[in-house]
Amino acid sequence: MANLFLVSVLSIFGMALTSNAATTYMVGDNSGWDISTNLDTWASDKKFQVGDALVFQYSSSHSVSEVTKQHFDSCNTTNVVNTYSNGNTTVPLTKPGARYFLCGNKLHCFGGMKLQVNVEGDDQASPTGAPQTQPESSLPRPSSKSNNPAALVPTSSSIAGRDNSVFVAFLCFMSTVFWVV
Repeated sequence: MANLFLVSVLSIFGMALTSNAATTYMVGDNSGWDISTNLDTWASDKKFQVGDALVFQYSSSHSVSEVTKQHFDSCNTTNVVNTYSNGNTTVPLTKPGARYFLCGNKLHCFGGMKLQVNVEGDDQASPTGAPQTQPESSLPRPSSKSNNPAALVPTSSSIAGRDNSVFVAFLCFMSTVFWVV
């Protein structure tokens, strides 16, 4: 009887892991938010969901500006939605739709330092697992870019996301089935 209870608890825990599994993406992975990073290629194989977050790591010669599509297409850095310049920026993806980011240095933007992400909607009413934006003053300022931002933040490929949680839930379910049978 105690074993059945234990298996049930593990199954419920596994299912809870899948309910609000959000992924934190390190923009540019090991290269970070930098002019040398091919951001279109980086984003092409990612599936961004409501509740996920983008982490931008960059040096003091860069910034991150969120803009409209029109300003994104023309690299207009004067009329922005949000601007971040602390070198360590986390942007939560709280609603579905296209989001546009570019470097505040217009020449860098023209050189390809801009990112469009399409955030897919979540069937749940609200993303309770969504990361919260932190004010810039509360984040540590990097002293200089070491060209290895992965040393500061894990890459998106190394962070457990939705796929791993589904796998854990499946294992818990199968253990319950085998226990009962």
